[in-house]
Amino acid sequence: MYKISKEFAFSAAHSLFGLSDDHPCSRLHGHNYVVTVHLCAEELNHQGFVRDYNELKIVKEYIDNKLDHRNLNDIMAPLNSSAENIAKMLYDEFKPQLPELYAVEVSETPKTSAIYEPKCK
Repeated sequence: MYKISKEFAFSAAHSLFGLSDDHPCSRLHGHNYVVTVHLCAEELNHQGFVRDYNELKIVKEYIDNKLDHRNLNDIMAPLNSSAENIAKMLYDEFKPQLPELYAVEVSETPKTSAIYEPKCK
């Protein structure tokens, strides 16, 4: 199995609902997010790649145009804009175009991350 990954970054604001009023994440705040897309393949293509990294520019374009410097609550409603839900949203967005995609990781801070990876069948 061959695996590759690529990181992308964006800044955005959000607040999480369903938390107590004194929870810091219930208030509007921002993060410098890091998104990592993970791809894998049993065999390499004729160029010797899982996927050409240049073909992942669709992820950067989506992040830059749809997520960067926005309020994620506006984009993701009615879902809570948690890192877990962001990872799933991005996986669902790109899996049709990137069949090698097997997981998306979203980090809000250098010490935390959430990964969406569908259960293997």
